[in-house]
Amino acid sequence: MSSQIPQNQRVVSGMRPTGRLHLGHYHGVLKNWVEMQLNYECFFFVADWHALTTHYEDPSDTPTHVEDMVIDWLAAGISPSSATIFLQSEVPEHAELHLLLSMITPISWLERVPTYKDQQEKLRERDLATYGFLGYPLLQSADILLYKADMVPVGEDQVAHIELTREVARRFNHLYGREPDFEERAEEAISKMGKKNAKLYRSLRKRYQEQGDDEALNVGQALLESQVNISMGDRERLFGYLEGLGKIILPEPEAKLTKASKMPGLDGQKMSKSYGNTIGLREEPDELERKIRTMPTDPARVRLTDPGDPEKCPVWELHKVYSDEDTLLWVNDACRSAAHGCLACKKPLIDAVQAEMQPIRERAEKFENDRGMVRAIIREGSEAARDVARETLDDVVEAMRFSKQ
Repeated sequence: MSSQIPQNQRVVSGMRPTGRLHLGHYHGVLKNWVEMQLNYECFFFVADWHALTTHYEDPSDTPTHVEDMVIDWLAAGISPSSATIFLQSEVPEHAELHLLLSMITPISWLERVPTYKDQQEKLRERDLATYGFLGYPLLQSADILLYKADMVPVGEDQVAHIELTREVARRFNHLYGREPDFEERAEEAISKMGKKNAKLYRSLRKRYQEQGDDEALNVGQALLESQVNISMGDRERLFGYLEGLGKIILPEPEAKLTKASKMPGLDGQKMSKSYGNTIGLREEPDELERKIRTMPTDPARVRLTDPGDPEKCPVWELHKVYSDEDTLLWVNDACRSAAHGCLACKKPLIDAVQAEMQPIRERAEKFENDRGMVRAIIREGSEAARDVARETLDDVVEAMRFSKQ
């Protein structure tokens, strides 16, 4: 059973800075972020420390990559007035929490993360026999838990990382959530709720703990969330008391599965820098047109009069992303009947991609011409993030009863 504390629906997500982004990033991540910032309290961070896990031998390009990526975020529609945009290394509490969590996390938990062996296999040319690479899922857990996130938007391949984060939070709360006078303080907190609410809370707690009534747990959590007469500390205490646990210091986040990106590259494979098949998010109009015009098509269409099969054509895969139903029908019929050549088929696709990218280019130009503004956004966002992070770390250190003096 989850010990999640209902909060203000906080979302945390980040990206490693590897240079300018492409349309795969836009359709797979950024469009989702743009929508989420309107409905949740969002923290979006540049994971520059994470970049060191695989590219530690030469991090000299990282500062430029950081700015380039944030410009892409801003151009795509991420707003510093709607979301907190910050740099991981500017919030040292990430490293401090990672260190503290590393003291309680079994090595076997890290070794069983699926991406650990997968990435070692895929990146055989790099020496990844380092603690940083083994421990990067735990650093990711610290990134999330530091902001007491409710949700983390991830693809299916990252769900195991969120499960590790939940396990680490659960273990931490189990070890340190029991204050010496926990029950007495919880009972005092109940009395602050008023007679009617206190009676209801006790009834719901009994139903859940004695009968396993999940609905009683849900109602009890909602009851606590609505209380205005108790402090945040008392509320966290009562969430744990409701479930028979201790005070919940680090809430367990939920994985919010994002729609799988079906953004194909210029060769029909998934768009990826490693395949050299990308269209940059800020690709110049002439270069964009050149890339699409020279895309390979169905090899059966040697001559203009040869019919083809759209399912064997990479251009068709991009049409599925950008074209409406009428255009798709026209392309499908024209290809199969050889009514038009491949360049005619590519023309509406070029127009559609250009139309999507034009406002992104325009917004990016403003930030490219004033990188000082970009650095200010990162600095201000990092300061705001650090205020939140410091509160969590203070809670963690207090719970551990670990003196820093």
